Amino acid sequence: MTSSSHFLFLFLDGVGVGDENPNANPFFSSDLKNFKSIFGGVPSKAKPFIENGTAFVQSCDALLGVEGFPQSGTGQVTLFTGVNAARIIGMHFGPYPHSEIRSILEGKNIFKVLKNVGADVYFANAFPRQFFEYVESGRRKLSATTLSCMMSGVPLCNADSLRTGGGISADITAERWHSDLGYSDITPMRAADAGQVLRRIAENHDFTMFEFFLTDKAGHDQDKPVAEKVLGMFDEFLGGITEDGLEKLTILISSDHGNVEDLSVKTHTLNASLTAVAGEHAEFFRGKFRSITDVTPAIVRLFERRIAQLPRLQAF
Repeated sequence: MTSSSHFLFLFLDGVGVGDENPNANPFFSSDLKNFKSIFGGVPSKAKPFIENGTAFVQSCDALLGVEGFPQSGTGQVTLFTGVNAARIIGMHFGPYPHSEIRSILEGKNIFKVLKNVGADVYFANAFPRQFFEYVESGRRKLSATTLSCMMSGVPLCNADSLRTGGGISADITAERWHSDLGYSDITPMRAADAGQVLRRIAENHDFTMFEFFLTDKAGHDQDKPVAEKVLGMFDEFLGGITEDGLEKLTILISSDHGNVEDLSVKTHTLNASLTAVAGEHAEFFRGKFRSITDVTPAIVRLFERRIAQLPRLQAF
């Protein structure tokens, strides 16, 4: 990449490609005008690939040849490294990475690999003091994203980051910071405004990731109005990110397993996960995704290709 080309990875926890059934699948009972405008529609089992110019959205295998329901621990390690973690330990495991696959995450996570090829990487989620106190206590139940950052020397954003526009709340609008976490000075914002903040953050880095977990939570809760609200909030967020167009920006949206796309069950699903790409380098990714093992390797190849094309004195 060059300093004027930026990559934004939006990780949505628990989002699969399900049936075109508005009674069970909130993707088909929600407006999602921004998502549909960018990608041309919402994929389903009957129509797993949709394109809109160079932008596209598709399904990606999350079962990975292992029996059982995909879980976040192995799914996220796989998504962020390209290594089939479930096959290595012989099962799907979660919600946190299994001890036997933490070394894979440490050596091959996307932050570390991109840093090693010279990219400036950033994790945009802001964490409250309660999280840092939890880490300092020595407890080890941490997600693959936070572990990846800690293992790669990528600083985690905090309350000051959120206040100054250098971080985004995990719930997008920061409502929980004000109502539940004791930060009376942090005012909730519209999802679209948060999207504009994330766009500015992404424009200051080569690679930026943001993780949104409320999709998975809504799926487990089997609460359709909440699921529709969560998806609507993400859609407004996406609208804020793309309000000024997609010039010099590539957006990739991907998930670790299915869940929210089928509210008839409380568990994760056996459905393929959702992956979508739009923006400057979307065409590069066409045809490269069969499973979630393909996502990180494809991103790394893009960065390696772009860096190789730079004049030596302009390289990172």
